[in-house]
Amino acid sequence: MASARYDGGCHCGRVAFTVETDLDRTITCNCSYCQKRGSVLAFSPAGAFSLGKGEDALTEYRFNTGKIQHLFCETCGVESFARGALPDGTQTVAVNVRCLSGVEPAELQPTLYDGRSR
Repeated sequence: MASARYDGGCHCGRVAFTVETDLDRTITCNCSYCQKRGSVLAFSPAGAFSLGKGEDALTEYRFNTGKIQHLFCETCGVESFARGALPDGTQTVAVNVRCLSGVEPAELQPTLYDGRSR
């Protein structure tokens, strides 16, 4: 599977976006936050992500170093994406693959990222 364009959003529909990403490179993370949330993540450069609606519906949560802007819908509580930066400063979006239309996460083979040890 190569990089492709997907539509996604939260459960209630207040937040909607389009992203170009490669679903062959998904991860799950076992850090204290991701383990409880249970998302499957795909990463894209910020320029490959377009928030169609819902900027005004987003609530932010940061923890640990505060570098990742976890964003979730204030109405339904779903975190469909987060914003952050790679170590080199490249702005990146982490998309919750479970929030992409037409994607079956059970068909993917995500890599485990050991966030608990970092």
